[in-house]
Amino acid sequence: MTTRILPAVGDPDTARALITLIGQLPDTAPLRAVPDSGSLLDTLAALSHGAVADLPEVVLVHEAIGPLPALEVVREVALRFPAVGVVLVTADPTAGLYAAAMESGARGLVGVPLSYDELQSRVAAAGQWAQGVRRHLGGEEPAPAGSGGRVVTVSGAKGGVGTTLLATQLALAARRGGPADRTVLLLDLDLLCGDVGSYFDVQFRRSVADLAGISDITPQVLAEAVYPHETGVSLLIAPAEGERGEEVTDSAARQLLTAVRARYDLVVVDCGSQMNSATAVAVETADTALLVTTPDVISVRAVNRMVRMWDRLQIRKADNTLTVVNRLGRTSHIQPQLISRITGTRVAREVVPANFRELQEAQDAGRIQDLDHRGPVRRAMWDLAAEIGLAEATETRGNRRRGKG
Repeated sequence: MTTRILPAVGDPDTARALITLIGQLPDTAPLRAVPDSGSLLDTLAALSHGAVADLPEVVLVHEAIGPLPALEVVREVALRFPAVGVVLVTADPTAGLYAAAMESGARGLVGVPLSYDELQSRVAAAGQWAQGVRRHLGGEEPAPAGSGGRVVTVSGAKGGVGTTLLATQLALAARRGGPADRTVLLLDLDLLCGDVGSYFDVQFRRSVADLAGISDITPQVLAEAVYPHETGVSLLIAPAEGERGEEVTDSAARQLLTAVRARYDLVVVDCGSQMNSATAVAVETADTALLVTTPDVISVRAVNRMVRMWDRLQIRKADNTLTVVNRLGRTSHIQPQLISRITGTRVAREVVPANFRELQEAQDAGRIQDLDHRGPVRRAMWDLAAEIGLAEATETRGNRRRGKG
């Protein structure tokens, strides 16, 4: 399949060099370059009035595009045209800029002076991602939810809302608060900067990326990639090199989820806060999809954007998503009922209070399993596990509901 590439480059000499190099790439077709951010957004908007298939698969945004800053352009394209893969072209391809570009929604970073191999690799990865998203829009039949073990995804409305902490506690609660022989896997699909390994102080040579290129994930192959933690929860961590996350395509994620469903009674998936083709598959096929937010305007707006995107891409309906409110304080002006009305999602009865002091020691030590069972944050998260059927209801929960705790 031909990958159409739209360069957005203000400098004519750079544009010519880029188009010449694109023309040498296999199975690609360069479109007429646009000179500024306004022209780029107008061009994409005009193309989007037809079918999604009319949009280019890849947009190359040069760092000096103007008049909008390049990262703002990347963010705007990613939000308005989620079926387009964006690659940032820069003369300063540092790790910090790479992280900022990924946070804005880019699918890759290319350094200047341009390298054929690097450009081919980044364009191929972004094009494959875009095609995966478009298969969702085209109605490709997902793997049926509920076949085998149960899958619960935990996604963040934005970064820093407590997604990974909640995912770890749900997995621990399910392992300790369920049948003794229940098998639980905590899968980290926050492919750019997943922290599940850090929360448990696990440094393991294998990651989810090592399973991406395997056509037949047998139980033995899966066991070699999984870390059996002392808590009884099995861990499948994100790659230490964030760029390797590009190897986990939508088809690789679908195959992986099918394999872990067959092996484990429960799979808790940390999806992070950035949607990619792998997390889109996870959310689409999950039995339960949680979306974590904090009670502030910016985060609630992010929930709204996320659920609208899931709906546009036919990944999941808002009324089939459960929003979890984290760090709710007595002075919080935005209450769960308002969040439900704004976002159209159901909001969990259990809310998690704000109490960073309770978490700091266990997080810093990489011993998240050692959170004090009497602490309000840990109790609330384990009670949420009971609410969604992952663990038995605790006596503490019952006392709190009757006003005794």
